[in-house]
Amino acid sequence: MSPRSASVNEAMRQRSRERLLQATVELVEERGYEATTLADITRRAGSARGLVSYYFSGKRALLQSAVHRLMSREVAAALEGDRPAEDGQEVLARAIDAVLALSRTHTTLMRTHMASILQEGFIQCPEQQRLAALLRDAVDAWGAADPEEEYRLLRALLMGAMVALLLPGAPMPVARLRAELFQRYGLKWSAGVPPDEAGTAVPAVGTGSPEQFPSV
Repeated sequence: MSPRSASVNEAMRQRSRERLLQATVELVEERGYEATTLADITRRAGSARGLVSYYFSGKRALLQSAVHRLMSREVAAALEGDRPAEDGQEVLARAIDAVLALSRTHTTLMRTHMASILQEGFIQCPEQQRLAALLRDAVDAWGAADPEEEYRLLRALLMGAMVALLLPGAPMPVARLRAELFQRYGLKWSAGVPPDEAGTAVPAVGTGSPEQFPSV
């Protein structure tokens, strides 16, 4: 039997890495970060324990890469959508909504991720770079004069919004935070995927002005 080519080996390594990242997302959601061990993750992924050390410096690095992978996939899916975005405003609105939605669909995971970033800082990885590229492209499509600087500001605003959404015992309503972000970028409320929460006033037209939300 001839040895595998370099491209085949690389593809196999990438699949193993993807399985580790997906297993991390699943287990942290199910059990929490502290109750999830690297052995649990490799067992769920069907991978050898040594692969974790090969790809990641530790559990926190694995967690951050896993969450950044999830975020980049969600943002990419939102930007592709069932229909193409008509303009840069729609692109940015979809990107913002995709990130904010994770506070509801993956609450435990995102709360853990935010705590990790605040304690350890950003860990550079391919997944984080992909997410950064998507958000940078979104503000570029929106019309930012300096996409890199605007990306950093958007990242900070989204992080602040996520902290407010995930604060145990005192979370802010997503409609209010979305309104603030949409007002900052002059986006129409109807753009992207507007939230439709019980008891939340959701205007059909207009920009995301906070004054439009007397009930939140």
